[in-house]
Amino acid sequence: MAKPNYNFAKRQRDLAKEQKKEEKLARKKAAAEAGNVEHLEELDAEQEVIEDGTDAAHDPVEKA
Repeated sequence: MAKPNYNFAKRQRDLAKEQKKEEKLARKKAAAEAGNVEHLEELDAEQEVIEDGTDAAHDPVEKA
């Protein structure tokens, strides 16, 4: 049985992250040119919540 090439998989993940970051930067730049920065920041915050798998609005609040 062939051994998995972990270096290749890591490189592919890194390339995907870099491409995603570049796309996000391009979206921000386009929105800034259109004057829609506030709306884009809200979308980025929602995207980060989805990526993290957590949502501050649905997390239980600790009581002291």
